[in-house]
Amino acid sequence: MNTLHDELIAAIRNIPDYPKPGIVFRDITTLLGNPRAFRRAVDELVHPYAGMGVGRVAGVEARGFILGGAMAHQLSCGFVPIRKKGKLPRETVRIAYSLEYGVDEMEVHKDALEPGDKVILVDDLIATGGTAVAAVNLLRQLGADIVAACFVIDLPDLGGRVKLEELGVEVRTLVAYEGH
Repeated sequence: MNTLHDELIAAIRNIPDYPKPGIVFRDITTLLGNPRAFRRAVDELVHPYAGMGVGRVAGVEARGFILGGAMAHQLSCGFVPIRKKGKLPRETVRIAYSLEYGVDEMEVHKDALEPGDKVILVDDLIATGGTAVAAVNLLRQLGADIVAACFVIDLPDLGGRVKLEELGVEVRTLVAYEGH
């Protein structure tokens, strides 16, 4: 039987020189299409937090929606979508954050959670941490108690994990790739 690490590494597609030369894009769509690897990844992300009273899983658009929905189902809790600006129909709370190529904004419904709700943040990958740090700050604006931030992939050389830990957020990842 393959270890979890070996199974996930085998299920993740590596696309060289995307989105630009020198970058290897870590594509989890192949993992999502592999029932066993997908199930094992979700189980492993959820396991440490079962029974902790998590009230919401917040997923970052778009792959965080897929992982987060599955995690929320397993934890028997609600799901909160964190979307790009202008995609949510009701009153929202918004935050701007820096990207390699500029500034973007994300938002969440103002009534998505109650102050003190225990929340797990999820996305497919943690790299520089800009998106994840912004998502933590956005959720904290609504009074969320961030239990953890979970990712399938960590790119530790880019420092995102450290930024989240400096905010007092527990970080859980399943596989790591050196470089970017």
